[in-house]
Amino acid sequence: MNSPLNFSLEEFQKRITKTRKKMISTGLNTLIISDPSNMNWLTGYDGWSFYVHQAVILSLDGDPVWWGRGMDANGAKRTVFMESKNIHGYEDTYVQNPEKHPMLDLAKLIKDLQLNEGNIGVEMDNYWFSASAFFTLKKELDVKFVDITGLVNWQRAIKSKTEIVYMKQAAKIVEHMHEVVVEKAVVGMPKNELIADVYHASVSGVDGIWGDYPSMVPMAPSGMDATAPHLTWNDQPMKKGESTFFEIAGAFKRYQCPQSRTLFLGTPPQKYLDAEKAVLEGINVGLEQAKPGNQCQDIANAFNQTLNKLGFEKDSRCGYAIGVSYPPDWGERTMSFRDGDTSIMQPGMTFHFMPALWLDDGGLEITEPFVITENGAECLCNTPRKMFVKN
Repeated sequence: MNSPLNFSLEEFQKRITKTRKKMISTGLNTLIISDPSNMNWLTGYDGWSFYVHQAVILSLDGDPVWWGRGMDANGAKRTVFMESKNIHGYEDTYVQNPEKHPMLDLAKLIKDLQLNEGNIGVEMDNYWFSASAFFTLKKELDVKFVDITGLVNWQRAIKSKTEIVYMKQAAKIVEHMHEVVVEKAVVGMPKNELIADVYHASVSGVDGIWGDYPSMVPMAPSGMDATAPHLTWNDQPMKKGESTFFEIAGAFKRYQCPQSRTLFLGTPPQKYLDAEKAVLEGINVGLEQAKPGNQCQDIANAFNQTLNKLGFEKDSRCGYAIGVSYPPDWGERTMSFRDGDTSIMQPGMTFHFMPALWLDDGGLEITEPFVITENGAECLCNTPRKMFVKN
């Protein structure tokens, strides 16, 4: 017997129907989906197996087919909604063997399913589909391959009620993680010990909500390290007079809720207070633009205009879509808050508003995950929106 599904069969069928409509409109006969978040969304599959080749095959008829390493087939049987006949595992001699690529087995399966015709879509530009995989498929199958990078990701943009519930539960976990940071962090504490407490909070969960693993490790640089956005942690002691930003996420049933806050140990210099003021004002005007019918660039332009007016500049995007995800990132890889992104926001879309600043001697991150509602934006977290200061 399978483990309980995270969603109803009806919801999975709605997702498949929505994806097939897009397939038909773009002239696609079959999809080979290798993005694990898309595999999860379409079938429920959940396993730490994305380091080897795996995929979901979706044609215009019947249930999807899961394909992957033979030893992971039992994991598929435990997590997907399909029957066992739709689960195919390849033998282990294909694993990391330069003489025998797993896509040889997938090509044979495509032929056995009589799908070796028409236009087949593959996710050309993602982390989990290699050049070697494509060349092998191209050699073995007599079809036209079409790049469908992002096709399924875009179908995920508007969340169901259940998905939003999961994200709100993940939000409670990240709130708790920030509470632990403020409670535990003291001058002289080795950074790795603090991050161990943060990890414990993320997995233990809160209020009866268990914590899944986040799709990114905690970003927690201090001082000059915090002038860069993506450094992690070390064993150095927390120092007085330094800022540390904590870019972390709560996760529940693979749904991610990232949020960042900055902690300053000691008395912040005036420029940090000025930066905090600019970011908070920018968040407020940005969230005013977060409503149905507006474009993603409206948030970015409102934020950046406010930031520039107050003497600061940010040269990167200030947000992106979020939802179900797997390492190495927690974004959906679709919409971004930046000038030129004309994507229309709709109720049920979920985003991470990420207006971080990296200064010449540290960093400041105060961010907000939110969902678009019929009337505007609903922030998913209740973490106090400020720079935390602790003496």
